[in-house]
Amino acid sequence: MSRVLDLTRELVARPSVTPDDAGCQRLICERLLLQGFDAEWFLCGPVSNLLLTRGRGSPSLWFLGHTDVVPPGPEERWTFLPFHPDEKDGDLYGRGVADMKGAVAAMVVALEAFALDHPGHAGQIGLLLTSDEEGEAVDGIARVAAELKRRGHRPDYCLVGEPSSRELLGDTVRVGRRGSIHLRLQVNGTQGHSAFPENLDNPVHRLAPFLDELVDTNWDSGDDDFPASHCQVASIRGGTGARNVTPASVELLVNFRNGPGSPSAEIRDRLERMLQRHDIEDYEAEWSIMGEPFRSPAGALRDAVTGAVEDGLGITPELNTGGGTSDGRFLAPLGSEVLELGLLNGSIHQIDERTPVFDLDRLTSVYLDILRRILP
Repeated sequence: MSRVLDLTRELVARPSVTPDDAGCQRLICERLLLQGFDAEWFLCGPVSNLLLTRGRGSPSLWFLGHTDVVPPGPEERWTFLPFHPDEKDGDLYGRGVADMKGAVAAMVVALEAFALDHPGHAGQIGLLLTSDEEGEAVDGIARVAAELKRRGHRPDYCLVGEPSSRELLGDTVRVGRRGSIHLRLQVNGTQGHSAFPENLDNPVHRLAPFLDELVDTNWDSGDDDFPASHCQVASIRGGTGARNVTPASVELLVNFRNGPGSPSAEIRDRLERMLQRHDIEDYEAEWSIMGEPFRSPAGALRDAVTGAVEDGLGITPELNTGGGTSDGRFLAPLGSEVLELGLLNGSIHQIDERTPVFDLDRLTSVYLDILRRILP
């Protein structure tokens, strides 16, 4: 087995369902300490965050990843048990193998190789890990970034190992991400007997025309880097269980994916004005801003990543801001150039998550080339 395949197997075998790290970061720490890295732990309750750095000053390039995974689902439906990685037809199966323990292993092996080949390198290389990316993402990189901001310290460049590739390894590089906003909206009314409408205020009826406008709203048209902002209704809950009794309230769960053309404050303002237009005054709205949109302008990291992908993989990557959110959203506001490059994303969070074994070594080589381009 290759070094990166061996490490990927070791990491996948640890059932690190968020926020449990299950010893993944300790394993990585022990390896990189042998190559002269310094370790700093940021522990927040059950969440484990680890920063490993080697050297000082500029240029500084940190890899960013997470060791937590989503729950595996029904294990009997997996080809192999989710935390017992195994191979079939050239693919390695296991929960987290693509999202993103395979990329984390590639980062570690690339950092080890670079440190061995360039023991007196200029600048700083690093690896920042969390066990709170798949969960609430409150006690993970968000807290580390806040501490870095307090210290006035951040990397010049940050490469995130999220599974960005779609059909072929390296075919997509994220140069930013859309924002994500969760809204819980409760519209209140007066419960009553359906035979006596004069004695009730049905919140479902109040919600219906508002909901029609909400889903038809054009929030913006997007731009060259970002698709149009949009919202999706995730849940509508109401009712008393009786067929002839109207509810006292109805709850709506909505998620917005927004670009720079619709910042969270503007979306909130537009929605509140929408409520007023539909005479909805008695309501409760809880907003959770999971991340604001960001994009990194073209810089040295973009040049290094695209060059390494073109030379190492023979493909010119598409640069976009697709996908969900990633922890890069916490480093970008500090002023770091943030990009994402990782394994194929077609099976992430699914039964039988997998990645081509061949891609693990190829991604390691690309990561190593990027290090050499940034820190010659």
